[in-house]
Amino acid sequence: MSESPTVVLVVDLGKTSCRVSYRVSGVPTGESEPRVETGPGTPGLAEPDGAAAAVAAIDAPVRRLWSGGAPPPGLDDRVAADATTLLAVGAAGALAAPTAAAELAAGLLGAWPELAVRSAAVTSDALTAHLGALAGAAGVVLVAGTGATAVGVGTAGSVAVSGGWGPVLGDEGSGGWIGAAGLRAALRDLDGRGPRTGLRAAAEAMFGALQQLPRAVSDDGAPARATARFAGTVDDAAAQGDRVAADIIDHAAGELAAAAAAAAERVGADADHPLDVSVVGGLVGLPTLAAGLRRRLAAEGSALRQVASAGSALDGAALLMARGPALPHEPHVHRAGVS
Repeated sequence: MSESPTVVLVVDLGKTSCRVSYRVSGVPTGESEPRVETGPGTPGLAEPDGAAAAVAAIDAPVRRLWSGGAPPPGLDDRVAADATTLLAVGAAGALAAPTAAAELAAGLLGAWPELAVRSAAVTSDALTAHLGALAGAAGVVLVAGTGATAVGVGTAGSVAVSGGWGPVLGDEGSGGWIGAAGLRAALRDLDGRGPRTGLRAAAEAMFGALQQLPRAVSDDGAPARATARFAGTVDDAAAQGDRVAADIIDHAAGELAAAAAAAAERVGADADHPLDVSVVGGLVGLPTLAAGLRRRLAAEGSALRQVASAGSALDGAALLMARGPALPHEPHVHRAGVS
């Protein structure tokens, strides 16, 4: 008798967006790439009611993926009916709020009765990005998006996280940080405290009258997400020769490289024991920052080898179930249900 197929719902829940897809073992799906449904992210598990907000953010993409209770295209009704359904989530804030991460894992089991989720696993979106980028191997992954975190995993299984302290006390070099620095520069130009910069006109074009900018950012509900919208504009301005913007981007590259180097050092990397480093996240698409970051990482010395990402955070979430407790990341994984 053949073994029942396993369907793993995989979730990448960041502060800006939520992505949901699936992976199937034991049967071909007929799809070269499983469908991905998206929705807005959440401020993070460390925020009040973070677990409830996470379930709400995941709900709509899951329901669209399994529209009307039917399985996604390529996964027929018979397979879906016979399958064991697992759910793996990488969620922003899970490292800072382990109690909320455990609460989320337990809450996911009954969130969609029609899917009969047997087991759920929740960890940080930084760790699922690490798992995907380095295929579960040792190394450092720099997650540079709305927030910024460097995650190092040593060859002996040690785990170190540098940065990622949130938009108020940390996240230096992140999209939220770059955008906020650009908006501050625009306000300093406006009131005469800072040099002239094209960021002033760009900020007005995006947000309206700058006198109302503080309220526009704070009223968003997720200020870091609001300021991160401006990061691409700062990068463009730097490429066009705006000195103020270029200084912001250079500072951001230095902060990100320092976080990666710190995480590598804490898990034992040195010239004799180098580790791979991969950069993932939305900021990879900012060309001026990406070029500066490559230079900064190279300047950190031979302890880091820059490599391309092997996979996505969704692939990393799937590895949580495929390889389970054998992963060195396991101390930071919260599981619920039947293993």
